[in-house]
Formats: sequence, structure tokens, C-alpha cells
Amino acid sequence: MAGMFAIILTFATFITAIFWFLEKFRWKPARQRKVEEVRKAHNGEVDGRILAEVGKPKGWVESISSFFPVLFVVFVIRSFIYEPFQIPSGSMMQTLLIGDFIAVEKFAYGLRNPINNKVLIATGTPKRGDVAVFKHPNIPQMDLIKRVVGLPGDKIVYLVNEKKIVIYPACKTTDSNCVGQRTEQLDLHYTQPQPSNWKQVHEKDKSAPIFYTLEQYKDKGIVDSQNRITLDIKIQQETLGDKPHDILTTQGITEDPTYFYHQKGQPVATWVVPEGNYFMMGDNRDNSGDSRYFGFVPEENFVGRATAIWVSFEKQPDEWPTGVRFSRIGGIH
Repeated sequence: MAGMFAIILTFATFITAIFWFLEKFRWKPARQRKVEEVRKAHNGEVDGRILAEVGKPKGWVESISSFFPVLFVVFVIRSFIYEPFQIPSGSMMQTLLIGDFIAVEKFAYGLRNPINNKVLIATGTPKRGDVAVFKHPNIPQMDLIKRVVGLPGDKIVYLVNEKKIVIYPACKTTDSNCVGQRTEQLDLHYTQPQPSNWKQVHEKDKSAPIFYTLEQYKDKGIVDSQNRITLDIKIQQETLGDKPHDILTTQGITEDPTYFYHQKGQPVATWVVPEGNYFMMGDNRDNSGDSRYFGFVPEENFVGRATAIWVSFEKQPDEWPTGVRFSRIGGIH
């Protein structure tokens, strides 16, 4: 189901369209005929102000119908071409930061009905490595953004201690480069973890961690205390799809696999992606609620592919922006 704004926009566009068409093809021609009748009844000798008053539409009709062209353009762009989204959390750092405003390509995975999100015209499917927006499989009104890790048929193994993923890709016997069922794992080209330019700070009065660059951390003079815990973040690269991307891991955080989604017939932290579903993960591996916890994402839940950052504000969760990060404007990889 679409979000409330999409439903309101669709309804408003439909209502204004009715008034616009009635005004253009019925009410306005009727007023013009009436003007001609008045002119003929007075042999053309009638005050122009009277004719203007006769031909004038009702104010509320004119106002409602005038909204239609603007709403129609917004409706088409937002529903089928691009939709703006704001990044509220750090789950996709450092690919996406809190305060990034992104453009999501709506037609990447099919032209969809804006009300029920059903595909009207197929244009493509999610690819491994895509950064995609989708509806939470258990909370349809919640939009999430993660990276596509597992495709239908893939076997995904998450190594809890190493904080790495192992992927055994799906392969059918009809594939020319397969002999029977492929069992070798993908080479994700992991690099060695290195110190990053980030610090993770937990404060007792904050519901979510705060992420500071080292420069911000030093400028603010942050120190550990009873109300604050500071953790180091390491960075490394992995390759899903064609291009490598950065992933972050937080030192001092150990995940508890008992909270992972347990697929029947599979060991803990191992999943086989069903047909028509995908396995999604955040780049900030220790700070992401993703498919490890809520399971697979059906293809019909996808909203689109994130393609660009069109503005980026310097901010923290639930705080007002303090500046603009012009250097982040551009494409997403």
C-alpha cells in the first residue's frame, strides 16, 4: 500500500482533473454560448463589463481547476519518474549520511500503480549492489533504504565474528557456465579494515547513536562519561555487483544472532532467498535493521533505486541542520 501522501496526491489530482475537464469542455463552452446569446439579444450593443460578468467562471471552480496542471505534473514525476526521500538514520553510512536528500528512480523496477504499488509495466528488477528504497515487509507504511545483497535463489551466510557475508549465487542447470548446481561462493573482494573518519557516540538521553567525523568530535571536545560512550568505527570495501562500496563496522559491538530472522530448515545466520524476494543489508553493518532481522523483501515492496543526492544537510538524528554539505551532491554508488 502506498503512503498517505501518495494517496492524497492521487485523490487530489483526480478531483481537480474532473473540475478541469468539466470547466474546459462543458462549463466554459456553455458560458461562451450564453455570452453570444446576450450579445445577439442586444444586437451587439451591450457593455463589455456585462459580457465579462456573464462569461466569468465561479471563483471556486476556477481555483480548483487551476490546481490540476501543477498537481498532474507532480503526480507523474513523483509516481513514475523520481521521488525525493530523506535519510533519517546512519544505517547506510558512509554511502548515505543522515541529512542527505536523495532522488529515487521510480521506473527502475517497473512502472507501478501509485496506490497499491503493483507493477503496470515491467522495466527491470533489483540488481545485486543496488541501493534501493522499499516498504518494510512487516510495516508497509515504513520506507527503508538498504543495499541489495541477495537475489532470488542465493544462499546468504553472515559471519558474525568477522562481520562479513558469504554469498553462494543462484544458478540453474540451463546456465551455460554451470555444471549442475553452482556451489562456489562469490568473491566480494574484501579489503582489510582500516580506521575511519567516524566516531560513534551513544548518549543515555538519545534513542539512536550519533555519528561524528573526527574533526567534529575534536571540535566538540567530546569525552567518555557515565552518560556517554564513544566507539571507534572501521572502514573497508566489499564488491557487490560491478563497483566496490565502503562498509562500516563498529569496534566493541557484537551482534547477538538469536535476534536474527531464523529461516526454517537453515542454521542461524544462514538464509536461502525465496523466488520473488531479496535480501537487503545496510552498509553500516552494526547499525542497520535489515534482512538479518526482519527477513526477505518481496519484489512488490520495492519503491525504486536511489540514484543521486540532490542536497545534503549537516545534521544529527532529531536535530535541526547546522550547514550544507555541497561536496556530497551527486550520484550514488
